This record gives sequence, structure tokens and C-alpha cells, in this order.
Amino acid sequence: MSKSSVVHSVRENLTNQNESVEEEKAEAIVLVPDDTKYYIMLGYALLIMFSGFLFNSPLEIFQGMQAIIVAPSILVTDYFAIANIGSTLFNSGLLMIVSIGIAKVNHVNMNGPLMAAILTIGGFALFGKNPYNIIPILLGVFLYSRVQKEKFNKFILPAFFGTALGPLVSQVSFGYDFPVVQGIVLGILFGTLAGFVLPSLAAHFIKFHQGFNLYNIGFTCGITGMFFMAVFRAFGYNHEGALFVSSGNNPTFSVYLGLLFLSFIIVGLFYNRWNFKGYKNLLGHAGQLVTDFVTLNGFGVTMINMGILGLISTLYVVMVNGELNGPIIGGIFTIVGFGAFGKHTRNILPIFVGIYLATLFNIWDVNSTGALLGALFGTTLAPISGRFGWQYGVLAGFLHMAMVMNVGALHGGMNLYNNGFSGGFVAAFLVPIITSLKKEVI
Repeated sequence: MSKSSVVHSVRENLTNQNESVEEEKAEAIVLVPDDTKYYIMLGYALLIMFSGFLFNSPLEIFQGMQAIIVAPSILVTDYFAIANIGSTLFNSGLLMIVSIGIAKVNHVNMNGPLMAAILTIGGFALFGKNPYNIIPILLGVFLYSRVQKEKFNKFILPAFFGTALGPLVSQVSFGYDFPVVQGIVLGILFGTLAGFVLPSLAAHFIKFHQGFNLYNIGFTCGITGMFFMAVFRAFGYNHEGALFVSSGNNPTFSVYLGLLFLSFIIVGLFYNRWNFKGYKNLLGHAGQLVTDFVTLNGFGVTMINMGILGLISTLYVVMVNGELNGPIIGGIFTIVGFGAFGKHTRNILPIFVGIYLATLFNIWDVNSTGALLGALFGTTLAPISGRFGWQYGVLAGFLHMAMVMNVGALHGGMNLYNNGFSGGFVAAFLVPIITSLKKEVI
């Protein structure tokens, strides 16, 4: 047999083996109807919303929602602190339901990115998003789709994640000294404009960090918020940062979150035939954008991953004696959401380690709200450890801790995804260096 024939035979065998492996993986994935996934997500949204009544009366929740809607809501505004726990949970569940409804009406598949967006909205509804300030952003993206003569469902992710700019609407409406009607009109106009420019910017900026920052819209919103803030300051409108946080919630929410995330694992096991088959394959993904675990590994395995991430994230906060307040729980919810879209234990733990090491040497306490937010949301850089190794994840977490504490002033707290903004810069700085060094070693 000739040399070329042997090479051809080997290649053919390898191709057949690869196809066989892919077929086995596909067969192992338990398919779940899209309607079922919608019902499950809706069930969790209703659970979160109605659990608010365990903490406060209907009247207190109504009054709390009023306080939430008129709050400027810039970073960091814990709705637990300015309203009450019941109304905050009600707000969270309500916004999740609204998001699910919008997605369903627009015929969007319940995949990993959409699950991440819904849970991220629910998380940030604990400290910055409310029914009033997200509407102009959604409207702006919708208008963009009309101008582009495209279906809105094509831009559903920029619309949902773009609600990070909700504080832009609230601050202009209620945070400056405008008359009430003028402030509301201006807030809606600026919010709509911000939403309108987001889709085109997001598509461009993903090239900046090459998909190694999972919160790409967060980076986009940071740039957008920076420009709006610069214009406001040019006309003499400025504001101080906010830090309204609650405390003393750990006994209650340790149990609440523990049971919630345990239920994720149970639901996942149910839809994965009561085993962890496929979870190892999920852990093998780097997580770089775009990695949809629901499509690649199945709904059941993804739910298991989400539940495990929720338990680990909660445990980290408790172990460092942090407070389970609105912003921190929002960070945990976001990690859980991205457990369907790029994050797993193997690629987030190095980030946690890097953040923790940074706090040992810098001026921020490990259990401060800022440091904990940096740790939780800093997992936006998980693809770096997933692709290049744990040691680079530790380095990314260390650098992120320094960066995130310095970029918030640029957008005046009007971008809720401040860690996504910081993560974009860290990834853009670090990835080319890592890539170059790896080439040199080779």
C-alpha cells in the first residue's frame, strides 16, 4: 500500500471516529420541548415573585414598588435597603415574567443565551432594574429593528442585556433637578436613544475582547454610558456614586438560595434521566462567546450546572463572611444564568481565587460589597481560564479586581454591568499577551 493510501486511510478512520463520538454525544442529550423549558423558567419567575409575600404584606409590597420605581437606581442601589425584601423579590419575578413573555411572543427559542438573559434581568431587578426604567431601552432596540427592517427577535439579547442602562433612565427622570414631567420625558428619550444604538455597537465591540468577556453587552453599555455621562457633565449635570446596601439577611437567604439552587439540580436530574451523564462534556467547554450549553449539552445537564454554580457562589459569599443583600444575590443569579451560557465550575473557580488573592494585597476587604461584586461578576472572564488554563484565570481575576474599582466613575454608575465594562478591558489587554507568550513557548 502506498504512503498516500495509508495517510488517506488513517484520515478516514479518524473522521469516522470523530463522527461516531459526535453521534454518541447527540444521542446522550435528552431533548426537552421548548414549551416545557418556557414553563420551567416561568415557574421559577412566579416562585421568586410570590415568595415576596413571605416577607411583606401586599400593601408593603405595593409601597415598596413605588419606592423602587422612582429611585435613581445608579450603582449600587440595593432595593432591599430603599424598599423592602418582599417588593424587591416581587420586582425580580415580575421582570423575569415580562422578559419570558416578550421572548415567547417573538418566538425565541429557550436556549442558553436567553436563559442567561432572563436570570440576569431577575438578578439586577434586585438592585437597579424596574418596570419603568427598562421600557425605554427595549423600545430603543425595537425601533432599531424597525429601521433595519429585521424581526425584533434577532435583537432580543441586546434588548434584554441592554437594560443594564436602566439607571440612565431613572437618574435623568428622578435624580437630577428637572421638573417631574420634564425629567420623565428626558429620561425616556435618552433611554430610547441608548437602546437604539446598542445592537450595532455590541456587534462591533465583541471583536475588541474576542469573546473572552461573557458580558459583551456590559462592555457596550459601559462605553455608551460613558458617552452619555460625558455629555451630562459638559452641561453641568453630575452626581455622586451610590452605596445603599442592606445587611442581616444571611440566615434567611442562605436557606432560600440553597433550596432554590438545589431545586435546579433536581429538575436537571429529572430531565437528564436521573444521572450526571454529559456533565463532564460540559466542563470541557472553554466558554468563549458564543457557547450555548443547552444546545451543546442538553437542558437537563445545563440545569444541573446552573444549580451547582448557584450553590458554590452562595457558599463563597458565606465563607468570606459577606452579606447576602440585593446586589450580591443579583450577582449569584447572574452566575446561575450564565451557567447556561459559558460558565461552569472549572472556569469560574480560578477567577474566584484571583479575586481573593487580590484582596489579600490591595485596599479592599474580601467581604466588602465591592470585592464580592468583583468576584461574582468577575466570572465574566471565565473563558480565559477555560481556554488558556487555571493560572491565567487567576491572573485575570487579580487584574479585574483592580480595574473594576476604577472604571465606574466613567459612566457614573449608569451601567449596571460595570464588571462587564471592566472585563472587556482586562480581556482585551490580557488575551493578546497570553496568546503571544504561548506562541513563544511553542
